[in-house]
Amino acid sequence: MDIKRLSRQTCRFLRPPGVVSWANVGGRLERQGPLGSYFDVTDDDSFFGKKTWEQGEAEMQAIALRRALQKGGLTPEDVDCVFAGDLLNQNIGATFSLRDFAIPFYGVYGACSTMGESLSLAAMAVAGGLARLAAAQTSSHFCTAERQYRAPVPYGSQRAPTAQWTVTGAGSAVLESKGEGVRIRAVHIGTITDYGITDAGNMGAAMAPAAARTIHDLLEDSATTPADYDRIVTGDLGAVGTKLLYQLMEQDWGIQLAGHHKDCGMMIYDLKSQDVNAGGSGCGCGGSVLCSHILKKMEQGALRKVLFVATGALMSPTSTKQGNSIPGVAHGVVLEV
Repeated sequence: MDIKRLSRQTCRFLRPPGVVSWANVGGRLERQGPLGSYFDVTDDDSFFGKKTWEQGEAEMQAIALRRALQKGGLTPEDVDCVFAGDLLNQNIGATFSLRDFAIPFYGVYGACSTMGESLSLAAMAVAGGLARLAAAQTSSHFCTAERQYRAPVPYGSQRAPTAQWTVTGAGSAVLESKGEGVRIRAVHIGTITDYGITDAGNMGAAMAPAAARTIHDLLEDSATTPADYDRIVTGDLGAVGTKLLYQLMEQDWGIQLAGHHKDCGMMIYDLKSQDVNAGGSGCGCGGSVLCSHILKKMEQGALRKVLFVATGALMSPTSTKQGNSIPGVAHGVVLEV
């Protein structure tokens, strides 16, 4: 077995799976942001050529996977399984996107942590010999998320300063067992963490405790410090969640993350010139930034070791209306060149 168990949550791959290829898709606002040049495909049409936003989101995932396969010189028949999910009811963004690919499918849901979850599962499948090649992907869409979780888009509801803007984006990565180029060295399964946050307009506060827990536990399990990584990247804490993350790490464990950490929700948009409140969020936030900027920088050698921590707020419209708190989860993936 090529997997070493460091704890009940963390495993290290003795022969780390390699990231063969990756691709991402974004919308107009993402193209206009600081990382716009890193996107493989962008479209100013929020429907992506389809009749509904939900169909458009499914098309985004299909485009991302198709482009990732093309970049790797692969066909759908080469991929043994795909782990995919999104924010929509019954994961219809993922399921509808894969209808024509005929690839064995595992649907996963971790809210905005889905890219970390799917990537971890794909890596374990490849390292464990269950698949020769496996794909991991996810997506989110501003309009589909607003309609499902908040209010009808035409309503134009006022947004709180703590609110975040759901990224219209998708990311797809294909893994293989050879372990060349960018590799996945270790994965950490996140633990549901609930600090009693009930404000659906403050996702950063709900997710920060889970991110802090995962980062601390993974550092402890692997006997590493923040300085051992070129960058620790969280999925979508935004400005509010990032500040809380730093406070929690400092007060609970005496760990200082400032200078070692970046958040995809603050990287994908320009918070000063783009009206996105506290930053970006959604499965497609971490997914599209990982499958573009981060992996590209690693391929170029600018980054050699990255801890990617995908963060998710585990809520539903029903649970929010019933006054339930919003648990968070964060899955960690250690990438290295």
